[in-house]
Amino acid sequence: MKCPSCGRGELVDAKTTYFYSLPNCYVIIENVPCQRCDECGEEIIDMKVMKKIEQITALAAKIADRVFITDYQKAA
Repeated sequence: MKCPSCGRGELVDAKTTYFYSLPNCYVIIENVPCQRCDECGEEIIDMKVMKKIEQITALAAKIADRVFITDYQKAA
């Protein structure tokens, strides 16, 4: 599939690190599945994965104080 950002590159399966700032802490989720453009580096995260990320960040908001770091594969 062609990259929607640059229109030149192909999207390939990859993993990324997702950063999110909550009022009480920073959330870092490692090894998040994504599609990455081999030309411009744009990353696209699937809606199913984003739903899981939302669940993880909601949990972090309840239990974390400053920094919450987890691995997507373990938390999903």
